[in-house]
Amino acid sequence: MASSMALAMLMISSFFFLSAHASSDSFIKCLSGPIPSQLLFTQSSQSFASVLASSVRNPRFLTPGTVRPLCIVTPTNASHVQAAVLCGRTHGVRLRVRSGGHDYEGLSYRAARADAPPFAVVDLARLRSVRVTRGSPATAWVDSGAQLGELYYAIGKVSDRLAFPGGLCPTVGVGGHFSGGGFGMLLRRHGLAADQVVDALLVDAQGRLLDRNAMGQDVFWAIRGGGGGGSFGIVLSWRVNLVAVPPKVTVFAVKKTVQEGAIDIVAKWQEVAPALPNDLLVRVIAQGQDANFQALYLGTCDALLPVMRSRFPELGMDQSHCKEMTWLQSVAYIYLGPGATVEDILKRTLPGDATFSRATSDYVRQAISRNIWEDIFRNWLARPNAGLMILDPYGGRIAGVSDSETPFPHRSGVLYNVQYMNFWGSAGEEAGRTGWVRDMHTFMTPHVSKNPRQAYANYRDLDLGQNVVVGGGAGGNVTSFEAGRVWGEKYYKGNFRRLAIAKTQIDPSDYFSSEQSIPPIGNQLILTNVESVDHAE
Repeated sequence: MASSMALAMLMISSFFFLSAHASSDSFIKCLSGPIPSQLLFTQSSQSFASVLASSVRNPRFLTPGTVRPLCIVTPTNASHVQAAVLCGRTHGVRLRVRSGGHDYEGLSYRAARADAPPFAVVDLARLRSVRVTRGSPATAWVDSGAQLGELYYAIGKVSDRLAFPGGLCPTVGVGGHFSGGGFGMLLRRHGLAADQVVDALLVDAQGRLLDRNAMGQDVFWAIRGGGGGGSFGIVLSWRVNLVAVPPKVTVFAVKKTVQEGAIDIVAKWQEVAPALPNDLLVRVIAQGQDANFQALYLGTCDALLPVMRSRFPELGMDQSHCKEMTWLQSVAYIYLGPGATVEDILKRTLPGDATFSRATSDYVRQAISRNIWEDIFRNWLARPNAGLMILDPYGGRIAGVSDSETPFPHRSGVLYNVQYMNFWGSAGEEAGRTGWVRDMHTFMTPHVSKNPRQAYANYRDLDLGQNVVVGGGAGGNVTSFEAGRVWGEKYYKGNFRRLAIAKTQIDPSDYFSSEQSIPPIGNQLILTNVESVDHAE
């Protein structure tokens, strides 16, 4: 009996292996017609490994055990993306989408589970045009494969009075950044990157090219902050409003050690920073026994000094800390350091981009007590394998938008976002370094948001939960809405259900799916009802 069962299992396994192999071959053959050979890289291609690694930012996800794509498509126009979708649907191969490669869990180019269905990667690096139009308002069309540095540079070269409120790191891809919300040093004056999106071009699961009107109100709402993981299709390009900045802005950095009162100053910062004038953002990087206060002010040093003296005298900021420059220069200065030029933000890779790392996030709605900060600095940040904490204050414009205006719900009442991050140099250090992030996150449980404990979608963390397949969709797989709620409500709170409804409208068979993609909801309600009837009979 046992031998018969073993033989049967072997035959079933062989059938599925041969079927998957045939499907993969058919898929690649399908692609080879509409897509030029120089844009298609199969696993047997000489350049496959280098193309895969080209924007992998975390070596943790580039090991022999990594579940890799069948092939990589590097489209140069919309028709190539449409062909990839249609071939994938026909031959049972999913697509994952990579713009800049900064997905914290690498889900834009790898699968986290060994039993994941076969997939290919659509790498948008060749679609990176930026077209700025001056006017009222000034706007830009930016392709998803462009990096933030390329967007900022194009804007700054048109006018020193225009800017865009995206993140700090210039090598982050526009597509992923906008899809998760996107915040940076302008968040208190101008809100999120996603808040500025006014149109988009999306290839859906049927291979249609849709603009804002064609995709519909719910889907357009969903892609502006709820589209991480390629849930709704492949966004090729975004039209965004640009924002006004003065010709000169001021930056400063003030570092305080624990011996110089860092604990008291950080404790005070929690209440001060979210209530400062909207033109001023002061963030904190806490590492080791230091707290580094970094700031951007939309104005001159002379105008900033009285604000700091009256509102935050504990920091001891004075004129010697001020540096005046254009907004574009501030992008390079804050992220890359005093010696950086604006041309440096155009580089596709930067030193430290490809570093072993692990991160997660929290939101703080009530100031954390001084004694907890003392424990953090003297215990958690002082450990040999400790990472760092990045504290970004909210308030201002980001808090003035309704939680339901976009999928990004972390608005009114949030004091600041916390990112826990650790870096290391070799694979042997991973256990201790990732352990610090997880343990730190656990320690912070009583001191951060609750019901649900909130997290930022662009700081993706699979420890928060993963999708579960329940069957019934494209290729026999549909992700469970109820399982998705475990992680989804942490990123999106009550907006998660509306995202699932939008998903059902645009991709009911769940073709675009990953370990943390938005699941459809309608089909599963139907399946549940059918199962209930079956049980009743």
